[in-house]
Amino acid sequence: MVEGGDPGVSNQKTPTTILLTPDRKFHSFGYAARDFYHDLDSTESKHWLYLEKFKMKLHTTANLSIDTELHAANGRRVKAIDIFAYALAFFKEQALKELSDQAGAEFDNADVRWVITVPAIWKMPAKQFMREAAYKGGLVPRDNPEQLIIALEPEAASIYCRKLRLHQMVDFGTKTTQNGFSPTENVGTGMTQAKEHVRSKRQSRTFLVENVIGELWSELEEGDRYVVVDCGGGTVDLTVHQIRLPEGHLKELYKASGGPYGSIGIDYEFEKLLCKIFGPDFIDQFKIKRPAAWVDLMIAFESRKRAAAPDRTNPLNINLPFSFIDYYKKFRGHSVEHALRKSNVDFVKWSSQGMLRMNPDAMNALFKPTIDHIIQHLTDLFEKPEVCDIKFLFLVGGFAESPLLQQAVQNMLQGRSRIIIPHDVGLTILKGAVLFGLDPGVIKVRRSPLTYGVGVLNRYVEGKHPPEKMLVKDGTRWCTDVFDTFIACDQSVALGETVKRSYTPAKPSQQVIVIHIYCSEKEVVSFISEPGVRKCGTLRLDVTGTESTAARREIQTHMQFGDTEIRAMAVDVATARSVKASIDFLSQ
Repeated sequence: MVEGGDPGVSNQKTPTTILLTPDRKFHSFGYAARDFYHDLDSTESKHWLYLEKFKMKLHTTANLSIDTELHAANGRRVKAIDIFAYALAFFKEQALKELSDQAGAEFDNADVRWVITVPAIWKMPAKQFMREAAYKGGLVPRDNPEQLIIALEPEAASIYCRKLRLHQMVDFGTKTTQNGFSPTENVGTGMTQAKEHVRSKRQSRTFLVENVIGELWSELEEGDRYVVVDCGGGTVDLTVHQIRLPEGHLKELYKASGGPYGSIGIDYEFEKLLCKIFGPDFIDQFKIKRPAAWVDLMIAFESRKRAAAPDRTNPLNINLPFSFIDYYKKFRGHSVEHALRKSNVDFVKWSSQGMLRMNPDAMNALFKPTIDHIIQHLTDLFEKPEVCDIKFLFLVGGFAESPLLQQAVQNMLQGRSRIIIPHDVGLTILKGAVLFGLDPGVIKVRRSPLTYGVGVLNRYVEGKHPPEKMLVKDGTRWCTDVFDTFIACDQSVALGETVKRSYTPAKPSQQVIVIHIYCSEKEVVSFISEPGVRKCGTLRLDVTGTESTAARREIQTHMQFGDTEIRAMAVDVATARSVKASIDFLSQ
């Protein structure tokens, strides 16, 4: 289900854009939202709420909560949860309609298992936020959480990549290239077809399709390791997996890493360039006063951005919307052409057809900060002892299509592992998510991204515990703030493996036990008061209705860390009755 792309930009993913009517009702999503908004008269458009690229907000907001707000193009604020719920509800309607059309009968939502993919480096609050939005948007009822799976994007890509047959991928030749193609053992007719295939796909010149039938599987042996680099719009996610035969289960070797180094970074650099030429005061004003024209300009940039390549020599022209030229003259009292002449930005000129003419170096410079971040991250990753002998590096996600990024990765690896890029690189995650939904147990071992634990009181031990942590209660000496570790950062944890702890209500009459969960990026934590330890969630045990005659009630809690989300279950030991347990990472 992909809606039509932009003219001039092939197989592009639907942009994360949404439009609400002036009274805050959902109107449209994706290209439909963008085009409708763009066609509104400027007197009207300022009342409509248009939001774009809002998915990243969940990663960048430090203390995300149900009340987190987003800014629409006209400066008005809306609740993020509403926007995400509207978007998910829209996807649900589209998918059910498509399924019903294909089946020739009404398709019931209760028969669908939904899979939402998120970057692996997203923290727990962001994953929980997605789940809350899905409940709010009506994807699944809150009392049937199993109907929705949160999948991690590079994992989905990994699952899909290991299913690939080699002829469905393009593989960077490891040997020296001749006329842009690498020599290969099984040349012949297959090779010529492969070359034609590559040309027809407009893939970067250095690609080669190996004409080998049979899954990549047959090349991967027990214990083989590979890295998945998922480069999207907002984030870059790196995951290291190892194959476990015979079933081909996957085991994560190193905790997911990455950062906000997606292709949006290039758009920001372009915006900075425009600020440098025309002044930030003008750009800020223009965005607010002519939001639809600003969107137009960014679309024009988007299609040129996709034309950037390492060996490009001819300039890239970017259409400046008429209202940009017009508004600039009103704002500054001189022309856009004049601004370009006196801006001393060497690489950008004004062309007589009313375009910004960027030479390829100027465009490549916009890519540089983002690509440098990615390469730095990869370099660091490859220096980790767990990350040696990597057989393949899969480059996936929308940004993986960029020849500039491909070349940078190739230069960094220097033949240490084979770079493989699936043909439909933008759809890799989507297809993998479907496979994951059919068999969520395929990833058997993950690594915990953080150290999790709770604060407890321990018996005070002279010489071991700091005196300032001592607390005397009923004649017994206790040490406060002790960090009881549930799981350590980067520790392997198998699917279904649980961490057990017992808790006792302070008073027999207590109805709810609330325990604060702390986390840290350090592997060894002794006290919750240490630097870098922060409160990240609460474990809530609802013990109402489980009253018992036992002298001392014990609630045994099982926490699961091996899945894409952290889960808790609890039991009252004396009565063996189940206790409602929930972990909340959103309301701090």
